[in-house]
Amino acid sequence: MSEAVTFTIPGRLPGLNEYTAANRTHAKAGARAKKEAEWQVAWGVKIARLEPIDGPVFLTFAWHEPDRRRDVDNVAFAKKFILDALVRLGILAGDGRKHVVGFTDEFHLDRRRPRVVVTIRKDPKA
Repeated sequence: MSEAVTFTIPGRLPGLNEYTAANRTHAKAGARAKKEAEWQVAWGVKIARLEPIDGPVFLTFAWHEPDRRRDVDNVAFAKKFILDALVRLGILAGDGRKHVVGFTDEFHLDRRRPRVVVTIRKDPKA
């Protein structure tokens, strides 16, 4: 892996409020929302042609939202879906502290093209 790889997830992922509401409506609605979010992530990974990454990593999540209606902590909750998808797809070996040493969030406004841009860097201490 070069120093960093970046991929883009088109659209907007569900936040904590949407995920909680789905879980409260039906026993399987939350699982369906998570699965759909992971498919969105998989699409971005496929387009970027990511390969498995060895060793611990640090991630940057750049959230490009169409408006400022959702709180930043609600938006950033979706990193759970992103990390789980990266593990399921075999890009990361795991999402525990052994594999992910940290992350940071950036929040941007883009009314015409909401998306999440994820940058994965190898931990320089590893």
